[in-house]
Amino acid sequence: MAETVIEVQNISKLYKLGEIGSGSLRRDLNNWWKTTIIKKEDPYFIAEETSHTSNLDLWALKNISFEVKQGDAIGIIGSNGSGKSTLLKIISRIVQPTIGSVRGKGKISSILEVGTGFHSELTGRENIYISGYTLGMNKREILRKFDEIVAFSGIEKFLDTPIKRYSSGMYVRLAFAVVAHLEPDILIVDEVLAVGDADFQKKCLGKMRDVSQKEGRTVLFVSHFMQAINNLCNKALWLQQGHLKEIGTCSAVVNKYLASVQQFNLKQSWDNIQEAPGNDFIRFKKIELIPQMENPDDPLDIRIPLTVKFKFWNLTDNVSLSIGLHLFSYGGECIFDNQSPGGYYDKGLIEGECTIPGNFLNDGSYFISLIINKDTSIQLYYFEQCMSFDLEDYRGDIKWYGKWMGAVRPRFPFRIEQTTFSIE
Repeated sequence: MAETVIEVQNISKLYKLGEIGSGSLRRDLNNWWKTTIIKKEDPYFIAEETSHTSNLDLWALKNISFEVKQGDAIGIIGSNGSGKSTLLKIISRIVQPTIGSVRGKGKISSILEVGTGFHSELTGRENIYISGYTLGMNKREILRKFDEIVAFSGIEKFLDTPIKRYSSGMYVRLAFAVVAHLEPDILIVDEVLAVGDADFQKKCLGKMRDVSQKEGRTVLFVSHFMQAINNLCNKALWLQQGHLKEIGTCSAVVNKYLASVQQFNLKQSWDNIQEAPGNDFIRFKKIELIPQMENPDDPLDIRIPLTVKFKFWNLTDNVSLSIGLHLFSYGGECIFDNQSPGGYYDKGLIEGECTIPGNFLNDGSYFISLIINKDTSIQLYYFEQCMSFDLEDYRGDIKWYGKWMGAVRPRFPFRIEQTTFSIE
């Protein structure tokens, strides 16, 4: 059984908005002495939420408890202001909790802000050494990993140039390259994938995956990029307004979180052409997702064929049009791009439909975008996220209840037969 490396017990964090100190030097000194020197509770803090609590008090976290096992990769998700960064800062010992405690085992390295220890007047080479020292590496470690850091950053030609002349992308690459080569027992990462280009983000994610899966280290990862959370983590922790909403397997928690923040939309229509979504070429009149099932009150599961119907006003005569249906998971991954044949149309109302067969998609949450192209290549209008839906799982007589792998789960025909009745 894996060893517990982080134990969070009843963590709460209170911030007093608009205040720094108590307004009394004597009171602040007394508070500092008791909380910092003799390690007692804040004598001026009211632990319970009572009528005395000011409306300027903000509970960033409230009664958070969980354990992290060695080798776990836990994604921490939630909307802005839910307490994710505060939780990481408490675990990293940057801020103290108002109530509760954190016990950890092993060396912790936190990547809460790329560029820690960088100085704009110094070169990239000099900043590697300074940032490495700041983040806990000694000279021998930096020398041993120097070439790897430079190769990872991809800025070899500019290594002896002051970083004030770097582009923002170069700066971020060098900064993450340093922290990516730390060797902690526990790595804490906050939204580093929000910066940099797609190639850089892929490289960062791959490095963190190696740290977790190949080296067996523990990772706590905050991100709004659900696809990255699913790819990297085996568990997810969902915070909502400072409370622990749910913790469990990554896919299950992520799907519940996405379903909670999305309003599933199966039908929209517009009678007034001037108010309909579109532009000078195209205006949509109606879009609808129709599940092909007998009882409309039944849950929408993976067996159900889904027909997408649409109507739009074409505002141009004798134009070659084709329509594309783009299906995405709520994590942002494109499942497929299905294009209609092209055809010539005059001004007027055009309608069409496309059916997604049953037993094709995996369970989860999805959204649909429709694109209308001219001459198969010129985009006239892209109606993004115009419909959304949720598919539930269905296993029938299958006795395995784990998560089914893949974005799709089609039922292709198999041929299996016994060819002999003896083993030679």
